[in-house]
Amino acid sequence: MVINRRAVNSPGPQGRGGTSGEFSRKLCRLDMAEAEIVEGCRLPVLRKNQENEVEWPLAEILSVKDLSAKKLFYVHYIDFNKRLDEWVTYDRLDLKKIQFPKKEAKTPTKNGLSGSRPSSPEREVDGFSTTGCKQEVLHPLTASRDLETRKITELILPPAAAPAGGGKSLPVPQKRKVEVVSPATPVPPAPETTQASVFPQNGASRRPSAPAVPAGRKRKSNCLSADEDSQDSSDGIPSAPRMTGSLVSDRSHDDIITRMKNIECIELGRHRLKPWYFSPYPQELTVLPVLYLCEFCLKYLKSLKCLQRHLTKCNLRHPPGNEIYRKGTISFFEIDGRKNKSYSQNLCLLAKCFLDHKTLYYDTDPFLFYIMTEYDSKGFHIVGYFSKEKESTEDYNVACILTLPPYQRRGYGKLLIEFSYELSKVEGKTGTPEKPLSDLGLLSYRSYWSQTILEILMDLKTETGERPQITINEISEITSIKKEDVISTLQYLNLINYYKGQYILTLSEDIVEGHERAMLKRILRIDSKCLHFTPKDWSKRGKW
Repeated sequence: MVINRRAVNSPGPQGRGGTSGEFSRKLCRLDMAEAEIVEGCRLPVLRKNQENEVEWPLAEILSVKDLSAKKLFYVHYIDFNKRLDEWVTYDRLDLKKIQFPKKEAKTPTKNGLSGSRPSSPEREVDGFSTTGCKQEVLHPLTASRDLETRKITELILPPAAAPAGGGKSLPVPQKRKVEVVSPATPVPPAPETTQASVFPQNGASRRPSAPAVPAGRKRKSNCLSADEDSQDSSDGIPSAPRMTGSLVSDRSHDDIITRMKNIECIELGRHRLKPWYFSPYPQELTVLPVLYLCEFCLKYLKSLKCLQRHLTKCNLRHPPGNEIYRKGTISFFEIDGRKNKSYSQNLCLLAKCFLDHKTLYYDTDPFLFYIMTEYDSKGFHIVGYFSKEKESTEDYNVACILTLPPYQRRGYGKLLIEFSYELSKVEGKTGTPEKPLSDLGLLSYRSYWSQTILEILMDLKTETGERPQITINEISEITSIKKEDVISTLQYLNLINYYKGQYILTLSEDIVEGHERAMLKRILRIDSKCLHFTPKDWSKRGKW
């Protein structure tokens, strides 16, 4: 009995009992299984969703590391946003459905070297869930056929011009004679109205590359100098500054390093932020448990003691630049990416922690940055920002836009969007955000466009009591929203209908009630009387 008890209670490799042998074989199989898991493998991984329900989505192993005598695996959930990527332990892996990477044939690359990195396996979705994150999306509302219960706004269009989009084409009767009243606004061809085509995600469709940097001008290296003079240019060679640029991410240069979060935590003022994505901070700072930022100049420091010492010397209590808007505690500052290069670069590094679809250019000269702040007795605290090109050939009024996580879901995102269009109104232009938009950016813009357009349509009134009339051009001029965005939003809400020989906008009671409820929640609005902004002609070098 003593021998048997020892065999059961002592599961060591030296035991001679049958139970000890079985335990040893299990340990051996466990070690072999862990050894077989390599980068590029795909298998179901245990996680909990927003409702705290257990699910097993398919995930790809991006990295493996040993920590405290146990292995950790960095996984990316297929069809999920990268901000959900995380380190997991072995017990959360389902090895029964593991897919090993396929070896690629070594093909010569541009530099003559062969590529030997294994490719990801073919996707297999049988037996487990690979659904993406749940998103709150506006659904098209189908109008009722009873025209007497609707508020109808007529949209006068030429009979041959039909709004383009991914939906069904509007029917045109073959034998009906269409009478066109007053000058009409032709509807230009619009892109597909689905989320994947109107706003291509993650670099699926990208605008042409930015103009090349003029000869003699050097691109800044990937190492930022913390003591760099914010008023100096990147070199001493006098040359014309680059006035255009794009922050669209080029996915052809993605590698394992940039696909993994490298910052554990950021302390910014009274907030601690958990980054969502990779950001190219100096490598020696990525091993720290907390990265400290000055909330006024955004300089990064390695310890709390360094931050406290820096605060005794930092004179800033607001972003550098001109304050162009203030109402209550909300202020906006305009910052020139050339005159305040150090601040702009630090802002881009911070923003990259929460933006995956944009890349980071250290050459901030072509951009203007508009910082939204909240004021208290200690100073102006950054809430969010958006950037725009000084000169955009494609009518972009926003390049990057971000509300920091502590201020999200409080109406600040729409306030940033509304401010960008308010600037476009002062400039006398129509604008559109640079594509692709992130998933959160897409939802915010869709919601803003819908509320803005519905607000105009519901305020239309006529003295004679007839149905009011408005054109696409008029909506675009009033709101500064580009015509293509107006058309795609009307189609997305399913407002355009063909009735008695002409196109009309039909607002059902559900749409009206839903809009009124949404506007009651939207407390923060931009007051144009508080805006002090004079647009510049950046085509003239004297403005630089």
